[in-house]
Amino acid sequence: MTTPLLDPDRLLPIAEPARGLARELYARVRDLSLVCPHGHTDPAWFATNEPFSDAAELLLWPDHYLIRMLQSRGVPYEALGIAGTRDRGIPVASPREGWRTFAAHYGLFRGTPSRLWLDHALHEVLGLEKRLSAETADWAYDAINERLTDDAFRPRALYERFGIEVIATTDAATDTLDHHRAIRDSGWGGRVIPTFRPDAVTDPEHEAFQASMSELRRLTGADVARWGDYLEALRQRRAVFADLGATATDHGPPSAMTVDLDEETCQKLLAGALAGALTPEDAALFRAQMLTEMAGMSAQDGLVMQIHAGSWRNHAGAIFEAFGRDKGFDMPLKVDWTGGLHALLERHGFAERLKIILFTLDETTLTREIAPLAGAYPSLLIGPAWWFFDAPEGMRRHRRLVTETAGFYNHAGFNDDTRALLSLPARHDMSRRVECGLLAEMVCEGVLHRDEAEPLAEEMAVGLARRAYNL
Repeated sequence: MTTPLLDPDRLLPIAEPARGLARELYARVRDLSLVCPHGHTDPAWFATNEPFSDAAELLLWPDHYLIRMLQSRGVPYEALGIAGTRDRGIPVASPREGWRTFAAHYGLFRGTPSRLWLDHALHEVLGLEKRLSAETADWAYDAINERLTDDAFRPRALYERFGIEVIATTDAATDTLDHHRAIRDSGWGGRVIPTFRPDAVTDPEHEAFQASMSELRRLTGADVARWGDYLEALRQRRAVFADLGATATDHGPPSAMTVDLDEETCQKLLAGALAGALTPEDAALFRAQMLTEMAGMSAQDGLVMQIHAGSWRNHAGAIFEAFGRDKGFDMPLKVDWTGGLHALLERHGFAERLKIILFTLDETTLTREIAPLAGAYPSLLIGPAWWFFDAPEGMRRHRRLVTETAGFYNHAGFNDDTRALLSLPARHDMSRRVECGLLAEMVCEGVLHRDEAEPLAEEMAVGLARRAYNL
């Protein structure tokens, strides 16, 4: 008997009767549409609908989960075909050679979510019938590239095939959003919406801060050196995003620190930021004030505020200098949510239109801080297991840690948070399997009734996300 490439019961509970019930719950949600309210897919894909170029560019190079694992085992990025901004004296492999290196090291991903996601993409989406290995590397590379010449694998066709209901990209505050306008004006029925990401104009330590502030001035005509005008420029940009369908903003500060400073102090901090003269402590104050300001704007315009706090970005300076951002070296930090958010919540925590979704890389805060906060403040929701914890065990821990205190309905549901279009169905499928397994176990434990688990499975798959993000 041939072992299936993908176990039909993967990630479901092992023991009966939980496994049987999980199968039934999963069958109810398996084919529901994909609601994708937060991610990093490229709007240009859907604007131009051009075919993807090759297997390495599509599946390997953008995936920091993959390249960081290979780097950790001594495989330099150049050997994968990834060229840096400066020459490190290492030859850059061709896409085929990079794919061969990746395939030869595929065993490194055993037991990881990356393996499950990529196997799903290779076998379910691309239809490959052999496991990836050093021996099958060239065959797989050619088979994938051949499929990519088929119109059925162009971005819009994949969007429709995957049953995507809506997908949100993440876009800099100064992005012209031309691709989103092109999508809107094309007459295509897919819903691709932007998300307002202002970090480059709210974080004085961001490497693009000075250039982004100049662009903010150019786009809005505002004197961004004046505190009131600077805030008005950000309101203008938010309105442009909302006009193109945005329902959310996204913020990636290193901490959850917020403050509520007087305007004179804010003006001094802004002047120092523009002069490049802030101390690290003052830069942290500027970011903290801007989180409070962004919450106030969300309370006014209704854009849902996402806070992804607790990541030390670009931990390896040498990698950042050679390859830039998003190359696998962002690391988790401890986060003080209760103290950090206090100033923001004192000012805006009960605003009627405000929704703030909290994401953490510090799992210790889920039970201790995030669930109690979201279980009390009407403006707060709990985001799904994020980044390093966007994995079967991370999802299980997350759900167990927050539900006892905050319940199911103070949660924002699932989002895929991916740059890889072909991983979208795999990520949603993983979440649905894990959540259905947990619900089945709770029924078997006597915590839930069977007739409660069925609608909850649908809520966790699509309903919670739709409502959390005003979709």
